[in-house]
Order: sequence, then C-alpha cells, then structure tokens
Amino acid sequence: MINRIILNETSYFGRGSRNKLGEELRNRGHQKVLIVSDYALMEQGITGKILNIINDAGLTYFVYNHVKPNPTIKNVQDGLTLAEINNVDAIVAVGGGSVIDTAKAISIVMTNSEHSRITSLEGAVSTRNKGLPLFALPTTSGTAAEVTINYVITDEVNMKKMVCVDPHDIPICSIIDPDLMQSMPQSLAATTGMDALTHAMEGYITKAAWLIPDMFHINAMSLIYKNLVKAANEKNEIAVEKMAYAQYIAGMGFSNVGLGIVHSMAHSLGAFFDTPHGLANAILLPHVMRFNGEICPDLFRNMGKAFEIDTNGLSDHEVVEKIVNAIQELSIKLNIPQRLRDVGIPKEMIPQLANQAINDPCTPGNPRDVTVDDLIEIYNNAY
Repeated sequence: MINRIILNETSYFGRGSRNKLGEELRNRGHQKVLIVSDYALMEQGITGKILNIINDAGLTYFVYNHVKPNPTIKNVQDGLTLAEINNVDAIVAVGGGSVIDTAKAISIVMTNSEHSRITSLEGAVSTRNKGLPLFALPTTSGTAAEVTINYVITDEVNMKKMVCVDPHDIPICSIIDPDLMQSMPQSLAATTGMDALTHAMEGYITKAAWLIPDMFHINAMSLIYKNLVKAANEKNEIAVEKMAYAQYIAGMGFSNVGLGIVHSMAHSLGAFFDTPHGLANAILLPHVMRFNGEICPDLFRNMGKAFEIDTNGLSDHEVVEKIVNAIQELSIKLNIPQRLRDVGIPKEMIPQLANQAINDPCTPGNPRDVTVDDLIEIYNNAY
C-alpha cells in the first residue's frame, strides 16, 4: 500500500518565532501582502504585533479583518476582492482556524481563477496551481490549519459547511509562536484544545490510519490530555507552549489520513446554528467514541496508555468506557457545556442534522460505517 504525507515547506516554533516572518517574506521576494485576521484580534493588539514586523521589513500591506467564526463565502469574496485590487503577492493569516481557512480559499482562487465561484472548491478538488504564497501564524491551539491541506467554508445560502481538500492550499511557511496564544480567553482555549484532541483521536482510528500518522496522534493525545487544563484554566506558560505544539502535531497526522463523524456531525451544527466548531466537537466526541469503540477496542487500549490510564484486566467494553469517561471529565474541568440542549440546539432538528452529516466528506473515513439512523441516535445521546 502506498501512503502519502504532505507537510509545510517551512515551520518555526517557539516564543518570539513570529519575528522570523519579516525575514521569510523578504527572502522570498514579497513586496505587497494581504493580512487576513479578525476584529477581536485587531482589538486585542495581537494582529498589530504582526503588522509591526511587516512594517519593519519595509513591505506594503493591506488588512482584511472581518473574518467571522465559521467563515463564510462572503468572507472569502471580500478578502479576495481586496487582494485582487491591490495585486498582492503573498498572504499572511493571523488568527485561528477560521482566519487561516479563509486565507487558504483566497490563496487558491488568486492563482486558479476558474474557481472564482467559491462553491466550486468543495470536496477534493484538483486545482492546477499552488495557491498564492501563504504564511500562517495561528493564535489558537486547535485547528492546526497551518499544517493541513483542508479548509472549511460555510455556504450560508445552502446552510452547509463546505469541506475543501487541496494540497495546493497548505501554507508555505507556518510560525507557531505560543506568545500569540497566551492571552486566549479560557472558553476559546478550552474548546479549541478539545478540537485538537478530537483531531488526534479521530485521526488515530480513521480507516486510513497507518504507522507514521499514528505516532503523531498518540503523542498529540498525550500532550493535550496532560496540558489542556493547565493551559486553558491557569494560563501556565509551559502548558500553553506544549498545547501549541500538540495541536500542530495532531494536524500533521489527521491532514494525511482524514477524520470521522465527530467532524461530520459538528459541521452540520455549525452550518445550521453557527455552533463554534470546537464546542460542537467537545460535546459530540465522547458519544462518537463510545459508538466507534465497539469495533476497535484495541486502539482504545493504546489511547489509555497516552492518557496514562491503567487498562490492565479490563474488558474491551470497560476500556472504551474508561476513555469516554476521561474525555468527559476533561471537558467538565474545562467548564464546557456537556449537552446539545445546553447550547440551544432544538431537538426537532436532529433528523435534518443527521441527513446533512451523512453526506459530509469526513463520514467515509469513520472506522465504523454509519447510517442516518446511527447519526440520529448519536445526536440524541448527546442531546
């Protein structure tokens, strides 16, 4: 069997590593840059730290800072218009997964004009050209968009999340600077951290799993489980740094093997109710893991080792329950809502959510084949 791994051309890690951005841009000959960010990061001064670096490098820049959580086609179109009008030659994304995903879509359309209709980017698209050079500086410890070949854009007209998979969208340079993540609000640090845990756990049991991504996923699980509470609740600097690396390591894995129905079901919640992605994953993860654990309990024993949970002498069912309980206990420590009803999801919408999730591109990767009825039951269990 032939397996493929695609990673960044260049990545920097460590506090203060953002200062490498100016050097990277200059050495690659860039002169006019589009900055993609969001309003909150501008207000907090996080984006400003990067603007100062670009300004000191003597480069011209233009800022698009209207990206919303669960970014939309309009976000992409508006950012694209600014990029085209000013004829930029590179894009710098400063933000979480929503910002980086938006920048990826802009990057692809800038060099593949035949995809100017944004809905044409959905699915595994074989674009002709690499995207406009993209430099990614994540400000959350969750999505790992800076190292993946995936991005997700919301089609508000059709109320669906478009999962886009394209090797040409991966940033050429990623800078993982924990300083940019240190001031995340507790709730954001908690839910994005649970998103990273979901990536590691789903990636580890997906149908396409194999040796090298497995190493990434197990390591990421261990780091996240041991450091997320300290990072989110206490702002412990060492834990924040380890979470920054853990989410990247998880991205190195899942980007190359895919995900499963936690993401399929979370995408439906985001499309219909604008539920933050990490929050949706956190609520759904234990219920999906219980469902999947019935067919791959041996993998759950390995997860137990990553969590430092003793599974000796336990039955397969008991091992799965140990892991599910560990996920729920972690989520409770992070003050994350535990039920869909707690975040305002109407129960009567569950069949519609399930019907959309069954067709999500992440569904085929789930280790256990599912039906719409299965998804309805899992949503009900999470309700």
